Amino acid sequence: MQLLITGGAGFIGSNLIQHVIDRPEITQLINLDCLTYAGHLANLEPVAKHPKYVFEKVDLRDKPEVLRVVQQYKITHVMHLAAESHVDRSITGPGDFIQTNIVGTFNLLEACRSQWLAAGASAAGETRFHHVSTDEVYGSLGATGYFTETTPYAPNSPYSASKASSDMLVRAYHHTYGMRTVITNCSNNYGPYQFPEKLIPVVIQNVLSRKSIPIYGDGMNVRDWLYVRDHAEALWRVLTTGKDGETYNIGGHNEWANIRIVELICDLIDEMAPKLGGSSRQLMTFVKDRPGHDRRYAIDASKIERELGWKPAYTFEKGIRETVRWYLDQQAWVNTVLADKKTG
Repeated sequence: MQLLITGGAGFIGSNLIQHVIDRPEITQLINLDCLTYAGHLANLEPVAKHPKYVFEKVDLRDKPEVLRVVQQYKITHVMHLAAESHVDRSITGPGDFIQTNIVGTFNLLEACRSQWLAAGASAAGETRFHHVSTDEVYGSLGATGYFTETTPYAPNSPYSASKASSDMLVRAYHHTYGMRTVITNCSNNYGPYQFPEKLIPVVIQNVLSRKSIPIYGDGMNVRDWLYVRDHAEALWRVLTTGKDGETYNIGGHNEWANIRIVELICDLIDEMAPKLGGSSRQLMTFVKDRPGHDRRYAIDASKIERELGWKPAYTFEKGIRETVRWYLDQQAWVNTVLADKKTG
């Protein structure tokens, strides 16, 4: 297996690389990342000198360079995680999301089609294109029900619309060209190495610096939370044992309202860092809800459990305790990635 992981310097990608790099199936692992504000080589220090590991600083929007990487390393398997992913940023600047998430995915698909299928569909051999997506493509749920693999797409933000578009491109390349593809749609990830712009690391950092914690609307927006290390194992399972052309939803079976997560993090930090003084819950501040804020996401992950034997190992309580502890112990990493953002 000559494995290409795109976005490997990001949050999920770096956890994935650390999780799979020692698998005997992998001959070489190429990490393609253009190192935007959310991608940091500091995330990959544990594997930087691994004999299987290669880093290529390439932007998915650069079609010739993407093709060069796929051809030079004779890529056989792709795990495509690279994407602009922050909803707030997609609202203020949607252009980057269209170019990276849609055009970038197209460039990667074309490079693989050229490498794998140029001599006809039979030349594809033992290849696999795994496209990693989000549950946000399905839109918003009411108080009950779950997203399944057959739920109609109804994206409500420029981010989720761009991911829905890339999902459809991958599906089309399977049905039109016979490319061996799989798609996964996951719920909200959390854990080590997440850049401090998403809810959980923002709350942790604000509590540590005694800044106010902004909570959108009434704080009752619900998400299904998936520990990133559980996600990494699920992604590997789909890459290696998933059925061609199929979609698999990956969820953590952990539904939590945003305000409850904030309260839990405040209480955990008060327990782990009592010298900060006072109740951290006093920092909670309600702010105007963001446009198009989906009320609830929840994933039915029974298909991947039934067909591939995967289910999450972490409860939210266990995963969030490990995550808070990690951030408290890794403030040097936080300072490094925030400094990279300012100078990048």
